Amino acid sequence: MLVRRGIAVSPGVAIAKALVLGTETFRIPHQFVRPEAVESEVGRFRSAHAAVCEEIRSNEQLAADHLGKQYGAIFGAHLQLLMDPKLTSEIEQLIRDKFYAPEFAASRVLRKYAKVVQSLGGQYMAERATDLFDLEKRVLRQMLGQRREELANLTCPVIVIARNLTPSETASLDRKHVLGFATEGGGRTSHTAILAGALEIPAVVGLGRFLSDVSTGETLIIDGNVGEVIISPDEATLERYRDQEAKRRTIEERLLTFANVTAETKDGVRVYVMGNIEFPDEVEHCTSRGADGIGLYRTEFLYLQSDREPTEEVHYQAYCRVIDACGGKPVVIRTLDLGADKIPGSFREQFKDQPNSALGLRSIRLSLQNLPLFRTQLRAILRAATRGDVRIMFPLVSTLLEFRQAKMILSDVMEDLQDEGIEFKRDVPVGMMVEVPAAAMLAEEFSREVDFFSIGTNDLIQYTLAVDRADTSVATLYSSGDPSILRLIKLVVEAGRKRGLPVTVCGQMSSDPKFLAVLVGLGMRQISVTPHALPELKALLHHMTIPQAEEIARRAMSFDLARDVENYLRGELKKLSPEATL
Repeated sequence: MLVRRGIAVSPGVAIAKALVLGTETFRIPHQFVRPEAVESEVGRFRSAHAAVCEEIRSNEQLAADHLGKQYGAIFGAHLQLLMDPKLTSEIEQLIRDKFYAPEFAASRVLRKYAKVVQSLGGQYMAERATDLFDLEKRVLRQMLGQRREELANLTCPVIVIARNLTPSETASLDRKHVLGFATEGGGRTSHTAILAGALEIPAVVGLGRFLSDVSTGETLIIDGNVGEVIISPDEATLERYRDQEAKRRTIEERLLTFANVTAETKDGVRVYVMGNIEFPDEVEHCTSRGADGIGLYRTEFLYLQSDREPTEEVHYQAYCRVIDACGGKPVVIRTLDLGADKIPGSFREQFKDQPNSALGLRSIRLSLQNLPLFRTQLRAILRAATRGDVRIMFPLVSTLLEFRQAKMILSDVMEDLQDEGIEFKRDVPVGMMVEVPAAAMLAEEFSREVDFFSIGTNDLIQYTLAVDRADTSVATLYSSGDPSILRLIKLVVEAGRKRGLPVTVCGQMSSDPKFLAVLVGLGMRQISVTPHALPELKALLHHMTIPQAEEIARRAMSFDLARDVENYLRGELKKLSPEATL
């Protein structure tokens, strides 16, 4: 049994067989074989081994003939590795002694040696480890043949293990069969992490190099509550986790009793708790948990689920579905936030040469440079807005000029719809995401032109602290509790209060129970959160009064280190609600 620790990004526990993703995806259908089948399975391994050796010899000759002997020698080195008697003997011994399936035995042995080579360090050794992974792929392909199973065509439950998953890959995961995932890279607020919460599957990211520790078909436990991945757990550990998961479900069921309870503090002050969604079908996750509406609809995932650009009708139908399900409650539709790590297939050519996509062409900047794309989305939103309480929000606005340009295009689209005789809603509130320090510092100026603010803490933290939110190596520097972040939030809240504008926090910070009191204490009266966090946060509000929250905020603002802020807030959360999630 091996335990690896990373960053917990989506709660829950999953227990299933591993599916290790590389350049090609294989699922080993059986980890063990029957004792009476051992010799035939050893024979099957030897046949596959011989076939791979012959394949490599052919490649060696082909490369030597066409490119020169030095290139043929690359395949010769592969052949030497695979024909090592120690390696083949170890694989056969696992089949005979432990009744491992030959695919599983080969994967275990080759990955074990790859890990040893990786640990020696240096570019040369890294390349030799890659050679071993390539040999594993060749052997598995030979043995599995038509039984190779691609990620898009899963037939049984798995836990996906990968170096990293892009947002588009995560968005396309089959929720019926993918019970959880773990990645070597990624951060707490990376878009992949956010999607894991949206899919409501346990996930751990930022584990560092660990793929060589896991073979496809091995049993794994993913603990998305504390950020652990347990490889080949023993029976006692499996039983303990099953018990823990049963208790967690009991607590969740109790919290669901708050679904129909008004979200307000102990002293009766109303705080609107809304939901964040990526996909239209998530709206049911919010309404069933008593959300006061949708505070953030991330529409860019209409683009990431397909390589084809969505039409106006596709946009319109998606928005109508969400608006209708909310039954008159507000729906805040954010215009597309593509770029950075969210790049659909149709945009890859445009983004391939960007040196720093997080600071480059993304979000509202991209929309303003792709007016047909922007106008298509705005047309669909305005048409759908006739069906309910819809608000439009522009992302990553950093200057007043950007906001004014976006509003001007919105006005042009309204004129076009009117000229065409198409029904639409004209008086739609228009707000902005506050995600960059420049926007927070100019909040008072922006407040004269916007209808509402929504603070996107994920990017605000990234840009304020100069910490890449998806970079594991600097994950410890990324903190919602940094004093600079609290001060910027206070600036925006005060600017909104002066003009009577609604201010919401919709980043991951608002889904974290320990920050609820400080946000309420700073004057926040509406938040938008991950759907699974709705019941707990609604329950927690009933444990605090406004004076309590204001005192917590005052004390939190007095600290000069993020570590001290977060430790203090953890302590206060335990006082308010001993059962709360830390």
